[in-house]
Amino acid sequence: MPETALPAPLHDALLALLGPAGFLTDTTDTSPFCTDWRALYHGRCAAVLRPATTEECAQAVALCHDHGVPMVPQGGNTSMVGGATPDGSGRSVVVSTTRMRRVIAIEHTDLTMTVEAGVTLKAAQDAAAAEGLLLPLSISSEGSADIGGILSTNAGGNNTVRYGNARELALGLEAVLPDGTVLDLMRRLRKDNTGYALRQLLIGAEGTLGIITRAIIQLQPAPRARETALCAVADAKAALDLFAAFRREDPSAIQAFEFMSGVSMALVNTLVEGASLPLEQPAPAYALVELASPRAGSSLRDLMEDVLGQALESGLVSDAVLAESETQRLELWKLREEHAEAQKRAGASVKNDVSVPLPAIPTLIAEATKACEALIPGIRVAPFGHIGDGNIHFNLVQPEGANPETFLARDHDIMDAVAAIVRRLDGSFSAEHGVGQLKTYLMPSWRGGAELTTMHRIKNAMDPTNLMNPGKIFPPDRGTGHKILPKLPT
Repeated sequence: MPETALPAPLHDALLALLGPAGFLTDTTDTSPFCTDWRALYHGRCAAVLRPATTEECAQAVALCHDHGVPMVPQGGNTSMVGGATPDGSGRSVVVSTTRMRRVIAIEHTDLTMTVEAGVTLKAAQDAAAAEGLLLPLSISSEGSADIGGILSTNAGGNNTVRYGNARELALGLEAVLPDGTVLDLMRRLRKDNTGYALRQLLIGAEGTLGIITRAIIQLQPAPRARETALCAVADAKAALDLFAAFRREDPSAIQAFEFMSGVSMALVNTLVEGASLPLEQPAPAYALVELASPRAGSSLRDLMEDVLGQALESGLVSDAVLAESETQRLELWKLREEHAEAQKRAGASVKNDVSVPLPAIPTLIAEATKACEALIPGIRVAPFGHIGDGNIHFNLVQPEGANPETFLARDHDIMDAVAAIVRRLDGSFSAEHGVGQLKTYLMPSWRGGAELTTMHRIKNAMDPTNLMNPGKIFPPDRGTGHKILPKLPT
């Protein structure tokens, strides 16, 4: 049994509703749900609820609401900011959507997919591919991240530069609100200006306003031609210039454009089995370029070779390799996708998921590198990310041989140093990972005034007792971890 048990009437009602497979209380069973992927946050919960349908989820939420029990929505538990981890009080229940994993329908006429929240992104991608279609969202954790969590955090990923974030791909939603009400917004309409766009309020809310249970996702025709290249460049400025060169020739052909620092790439090649740099020698930085088209006879190869040929001739690119097969393409993408894992293996790391206007990216990397190296000598500055849409994961890895706990004790110092530069460059401290509980302390200074007041009012209106994912986005009260947001004047 958990250290903090639920009231007996609630315990019995939830067990009767969800059954043994859907109602976990033994610590051995619940502990995996109480720790985040990075193992930075270790909470406790009174139970894990695993509803199999929207109806079960709604009834379970209503029961918890009536008993005043906080709820922590959780999907694939891949959050980088502790957004799906309960606090240490043991009062909360985790509401996991992992049993809700049906792909309900795929419609070819309007290119949509209807899925339950617990379907992993990879499973949804595979279902679309089996129908000759593409679910364009792509992230490193797609094998475990699920659709509900992806929408709740408005995930971005590698193909945002072409297709947009999760927000742009969601046509319809169904969600269970904090009191157990089911909000049905499952419409496949591309034009619908009837009142407020409530689905957009739930997308990116990190589970603080409700639990997404179903969604209608926009698909695309599957690419029939792809060209992928890894390029060695001098720095972020050169990578941006290369991006501009491709965009001048054919912006519609660019599916992904990724940046990787030399430090971060070296960690991948050293610590990830099977990773191998296919260039003659290491470079200060790299750009991964992918072009795609649904036309089988497209001239993507000519486009890739023409732009890279000019870039090599001018010195903008010092070396490049083009994938000659799907196997080689996946090998190049492996070098990009394993950066987070390599940094995890290298020791403790502090992650800054930030975005700035594209022209400011070189300044961000140069100035933040200088600031962090001055703050902690020997720190390994390992930025990488989606340079085509302005999102850089400015990550810092502990100095070699340093004590991980000592390094992580400086996490706010490091994040503050980077955030100060991001703010001066008119950027955001949370580009695609969310606020979670990691960055709540930044919210009052970054999103103050009318913006934060409006957020408070929305939260108060939909969840007045703060039972849905408390302590996320808004700073919690010290000691309790469950801040009841003050009523604001009308």
